[in-house]
Amino acid sequence: NGASLGGTGWSMTEFGWDVKYAGVQTLVAKFLMGGKAGHYASVFGEYQQKAEFFMCSCLGKGGGNVQKTPGGLIFRQRWNNMQFVTSASFLLSVYSDYLTSAGKTLNCPSGRVSPSELLSFAKSQVDYILGDNPRATSYMVGYGSNYPQQVHHRASSIVSIKVNPSFITCRGGYATWYSRKASDPNLLTGAIVGGPDAYDNFADERDNYEQTEPATYNNAPLLGLLARLHGGHSGYNQLLPVVLPMPKAQPKPAPETKTPPAQASSSAPISIEQKMTNSWNYEGKTYYRYSTIVTNKSQKTLKGD
Repeated sequence: NGASLGGTGWSMTEFGWDVKYAGVQTLVAKFLMGGKAGHYASVFGEYQQKAEFFMCSCLGKGGGNVQKTPGGLIFRQRWNNMQFVTSASFLLSVYSDYLTSAGKTLNCPSGRVSPSELLSFAKSQVDYILGDNPRATSYMVGYGSNYPQQVHHRASSIVSIKVNPSFITCRGGYATWYSRKASDPNLLTGAIVGGPDAYDNFADERDNYEQTEPATYNNAPLLGLLARLHGGHSGYNQLLPVVLPMPKAQPKPAPETKTPPAQASSSAPISIEQKMTNSWNYEGKTYYRYSTIVTNKSQKTLKGD
């Protein structure tokens, strides 16, 4: 279905709440770079080509580059543009780690791009969101000293019941509170609003929903991106299961205790069964995955550290 559903045929320059092709193409590229494509390697290669088209376009090094504001922010549309910024930046950081894990670089029409360059560009978008922009405005509510004060959000715009316990109707909230020019009585801390226009302009007005409305799909990708940036520029292996090799057991002197009479295995109060389920080689080392079954027939509760 890759061709019929657009996965191998559509070259994307956006990744938003209703356009997921670039995300799918990136995930399939992960399987290819991780050596898990099998008989579908050629098809997965087409997915990877589209994924890299997206990455190169975001960096401004492709054949059909995305638009950017004079201040360097990815710009797709005026209404809630920030969703495209956070989503694209998240994909760039993920693909950077995929490339690092596979020991590869990104091949763009204008030349090769290192994984660290993808991560650096993603960071530049976060910096813009948090205030490093021509307006020196943070588009995360509550962050910094200059952030949106009139967010297009009902709960943020209407006074708290703790301050005014009187009943506010749906229409009353709209008629009384929506058109107020004062700052929001409730701070919607952490919300990412729609953001500036194509020229870095932003009007902090409650009825300017295109720019001041927050959305969960603005924040969700940013959380993953911030977590990745917190880890620094060290490489993360995204292609192998995160399983540590079994530590070598160190012999311990036997305690001087009386040995009770041997019991049959079936009557032992606690039994442990362990078996290897998988193994793989990476950089000259062999790693193993085990499954363990602990059976407790005693009257005591087992606790693990």
